[in-house]
Amino acid sequence: MAVNSEKHHTHPPAAMWAQRKDKIYLTLNLEDCKDPKIQLTETQLTFRSKGGPDKEVYEFTVEFYKEVDPNQSKYTVLPRNVPFVLIKKEDGPYWPRLFKDTVKVHWLKTDFNKWKDEDDSDVDEKDDMNLEDMMNSMGGLGGDPGLDEKEEDSDDEDLPDLE
Repeated sequence: MAVNSEKHHTHPPAAMWAQRKDKIYLTLNLEDCKDPKIQLTETQLTFRSKGGPDKEVYEFTVEFYKEVDPNQSKYTVLPRNVPFVLIKKEDGPYWPRLFKDTVKVHWLKTDFNKWKDEDDSDVDEKDDMNLEDMMNSMGGLGGDPGLDEKEEDSDDEDLPDLE
């Protein structure tokens, strides 16, 4: 663990990842990320930023299991996290892990909301990141107006009176 000049220990932010045959989803969970220094190459990602409630320094450098295409890959800095879509240089089988190193890191978890198994072939790959459109197509929170009337007292029928 490195120590910076402000006498704080630096550490990586909590992160989640998922993959497809052609891309990796990596989300760094860091609130109020200020002026991040992000360097993405074919083989590694370097990240450094202040953030979180205590404005601590978060930092890491990782080497990927295989190469990514830094020119096609994207990221954005949002108020609560920094999501990346890393395009794999070669489509093909899923990587057995995200990093080249086999050591398990405590700060990286699987993103089960985005994870699809390799044999899920009926998934429409081009709409992976368009969650807002998906939510809109499902309709608002109102649901089917006919359901409200049917469900209103359905669990109260045929209950014996309390004495």
